Amino acid sequence: MNDAPYPNNALCSAPSITPVAPVRVPKIRPIGIVVFPGAEIIDITGPMEVFAFANIALKSSGICDEPSYPIEVIAAKTGSVTTSCGLQIIANRSYEDIHDGIDTLLIAGTPEVECLLCDPALQVWVKAIAPRVRRMASVCTGAFLLAECGLLNGLRATSHWAYCARLANDYPAIKVEPDRIFVREGNISTSGGITSGMDLALSMVEEDWGGEVALGVARYLVMFLKRPGGQSQFSAYLTSEAIRPEIKDLQAWIMMHLTKDLRVETLAERLCMSPRNFARLFVAETSMTPAKFVELARIDAARHYLGSSKLSIEAVAEKSGFGDAERMRRAFIRQLGVNPQGYRDRFSGSEPHSIKAA
Repeated sequence: MNDAPYPNNALCSAPSITPVAPVRVPKIRPIGIVVFPGAEIIDITGPMEVFAFANIALKSSGICDEPSYPIEVIAAKTGSVTTSCGLQIIANRSYEDIHDGIDTLLIAGTPEVECLLCDPALQVWVKAIAPRVRRMASVCTGAFLLAECGLLNGLRATSHWAYCARLANDYPAIKVEPDRIFVREGNISTSGGITSGMDLALSMVEEDWGGEVALGVARYLVMFLKRPGGQSQFSAYLTSEAIRPEIKDLQAWIMMHLTKDLRVETLAERLCMSPRNFARLFVAETSMTPAKFVELARIDAARHYLGSSKLSIEAVAEKSGFGDAERMRRAFIRQLGVNPQGYRDRFSGSEPHSIKAA
């Protein structure tokens, strides 16, 4: 994918980015995305759009004269491939013809894991190409292909939350972490359900070009800059568009210490600032007050416990930092328009093949 499909006005309105310091890796980093019949379309197009808009942002800002991320769709043979929703995507290369030249290889996922595991030739190729790429990653259930190839043995990994139990059972040599947006182990990454692939792709853009470029791409795609790898997959995620590292670090600390005293005075003290100056800086960086961020962080945690455990409503309120169920209920109504029990009724207990939520 390159700039051609986008109209001129899209390029003119691309995010303005100040050129960054030279990066000590080649500017051109070819992306390969492996597809197959039954692949999930967003697993494919989501990361593609992140890299495509990175190309636009880098070019419009004068950082690169040509697309930094040329993208190829790879399949068993060239031509159309029907995805799980029935939409067809065109593979422009056969994996049998590729022996090198890929910087980052992505494996798409599927609602039917067997679609990934029924092609022995694909497994042979993935094993052979793995040492020749700088980065290899899976989206959603694409982790099963990496697991079948033995590439995840001894590593931490994740997948779509509804399939993590199966991944752990089928491949006991892998330390499966179901409550992750994505997990990085060396040059191999695995991401969670569907849209998590976009988070992973955006983190790669940030790794390659820095936070300012990634933030510009995130804003243009109307997505959050960063959902940390440890953030629950079942997250509407707060916001992490802060540029200042001390605010980013504080946001991460808050999400790891939700049951602590998180009043403005306490948070300001952590940054050695007065409460007034801290509150003003936090709003400027995140477009929300510290109190609202804390409330959303606690809601995020509560949503995870409600959807993935049988804890009582009172226990969920305690573990997520609300302290009591009534306080949590009011926060849920205020932010989500549904009470905690209603949220649990809607989102808990789904079978792997009956729902595939991001």
